[in-house]
This record gives sequence, structure tokens and C-alpha cells, in this order.
Amino acid sequence: MDHEEIRDSILDILKELHEDIDFESEEKMVDDKILDSFDLVTLVTELSEEFSVDITARDFIAENFNSVDSLTDMIARLMDE
Repeated sequence: MDHEEIRDSILDILKELHEDIDFESEEKMVDDKILDSFDLVTLVTELSEEFSVDITARDFIAENFNSVDSLTDMIARLMDE
């Protein structure tokens, strides 16, 4: 799965959470509280299932969840591990 496919899948998951938000333009989804704690738990579960990765406490930092691109980078890195 390439970077673009990962990004598209992540966007689909995010849109299921909140279809009214333009996630492509958001750069601070966690810092600006666009995603709340329930959203983050749901997102981690969905990402783990979709990409067969383990998102650990070490990965659970705002920088990894603030944008679609940072999420894509994290998932790509976890898939390579």
C-alpha cells in the first residue's frame, strides 16, 4: 500500500467520524480540539484494524494526530516496522 492509498483510507475513516469537517485542510486536529478523546480512541481502533498496526502509547502524541499527513506518516512508519 503506497502513501496515497494510506492517506485516502485515513481520510475515509475521518469522514466517517465527522463528515462536516474538511480534514484535508486541518493542521491541528488535536491541538484545536477538532477531535475529542472519544474520536481519538475510535480513530486508533479503526486505524489499527484497517492497517493491521499496533498504535502504542509511544505513538499516541498530538503531533501524530494533528493532520492527515502526520497520521499517514505514522501509519506508513508502523507498517514498515
